[in-house]
Amino acid sequence: MGKAAAVRAFEEIKAALAALDTEVDRAGRGSVAATKECADPLATLVDGCLDILAGVRAVEAMIAGLKAKAAVAYAESASAVAGPDVPVQAHEMAVAAEVGCVLAVGPRAASTFLATSHAVVTSLPRTLAGLQAGTLSWGHAVVMADETASLDVNGAAALEAHFLDPDAPDPARGCPPGEMPAHRFRVKARTWRERHHAGSIEARHSKGVAERRVEYRPDRDGMAWLSAYLPAGQASAVWDRLTSEARSMQGTEEGRTLSQLRADNYASSLLATFPAGSGGCQAAERPFSGIRAQVLVTVPVFSLMGFTDEPAVLDGYGPIPPSMARALVAEGAGSFYRVLVDPRDGAPLEIGRTSYRLTKAMRAWLRMRDGKCPFPGCSNHSLDNDADHLLSWAKGGATGISNLGQPCPKHHRLRHTTAWKPTTAGKNKPPGWISPSGRRYSSEHQDWEPPHWPTHCPPSQGTSLARAGTIDIVRHHGSPWENALSRYLEAPP
Repeated sequence: MGKAAAVRAFEEIKAALAALDTEVDRAGRGSVAATKECADPLATLVDGCLDILAGVRAVEAMIAGLKAKAAVAYAESASAVAGPDVPVQAHEMAVAAEVGCVLAVGPRAASTFLATSHAVVTSLPRTLAGLQAGTLSWGHAVVMADETASLDVNGAAALEAHFLDPDAPDPARGCPPGEMPAHRFRVKARTWRERHHAGSIEARHSKGVAERRVEYRPDRDGMAWLSAYLPAGQASAVWDRLTSEARSMQGTEEGRTLSQLRADNYASSLLATFPAGSGGCQAAERPFSGIRAQVLVTVPVFSLMGFTDEPAVLDGYGPIPPSMARALVAEGAGSFYRVLVDPRDGAPLEIGRTSYRLTKAMRAWLRMRDGKCPFPGCSNHSLDNDADHLLSWAKGGATGISNLGQPCPKHHRLRHTTAWKPTTAGKNKPPGWISPSGRRYSSEHQDWEPPHWPTHCPPSQGTSLARAGTIDIVRHHGSPWENALSRYLEAPP
């Protein structure tokens, strides 16, 4: 494409954008003509604006794909022009500087953009196709490039196929990647990568533990950030304890929000010798109550026994090294639940109850099925969420997993105070949602998979272990967490 052709193409794009801008202005004014022509003019205006938003999202994705291709083509052309005598590092700096100036971003951002563009254009064909089709955003492409960076060609292709190829042997279920926020897609992509390429997780975890630290960063308005880089088990337990303590303090006499209570309790627990209210903190000076942290860990039994290296899953976080899971079990994590799963696909099996009130086991089951609030894009951790009958109890709804959701408090209120409503759920999938405009949005689904079998115990010996036989293996194995696992296996179903 020559310069003249590019100029004409961009002029046409600008004209199209101007036409769309006019349509949005008409919708904002509530066109009189539309009122006369349509039986429900407001609904028509609403749909029109939503259609424009959806179209803009798709066009932004296409433009992102075009930017990536243009950047890679420029880098390759510049390399050919520079010749072999220019040092590689100096040439890369020059290319990044030029791209940064054109896009008005800093050198580091330009280098990151070039690296991601190169990965997408040269190594991730399905991701590039998704950008060009307008079904994946640049944020999703960044996630895909990041999560495949440490994989070989076959591993990267398998991860791409799992999420982007509907004809893959075991495609991802639930909400398509392009319809969920990129930060939620990162969680799913990382979980899949750790499950299928777990060889390095222990080494990377050991490196992370060695780098644990607390950081302090001043901010404006007399505020500052204090953060800690900790092993996931400790961080999850601290967060849950802060949340549980804060919830126990809420009531008609308490004016602070949940976030404010967490912050005040965090400060007061570390500054126990300081007077209450120091620095503007309103927390009463008292130690934490008897509330315990709850850490829900799902551990494949063979991994727990040390026969495989399959990662465990920490609720609200994602994959963790088997060694961390064994330590949590050995220390008697109070919410390590024995869970019956389908040996064919690793999914939880249905349970039910004929009364309105949920048991603790059913609440734990919901947490495992959904992982978080099922509203699209919400990351609220499941410990904060409310159990909710999809078909109300008053209208004949049963108290079974297929009729239960666990929206966070905000989306629970949204369901009961607006026209948003959940769709049906299943034993293995959380409910989706229908918006007031009638659009349907799928929820995220857990990518359940059967556990890995150790090479010396093939599945042909049976799809389930004999309970007594498993206990014998554990006792013979003589590991430090023998008693914890034995109690787990000996407990009645």
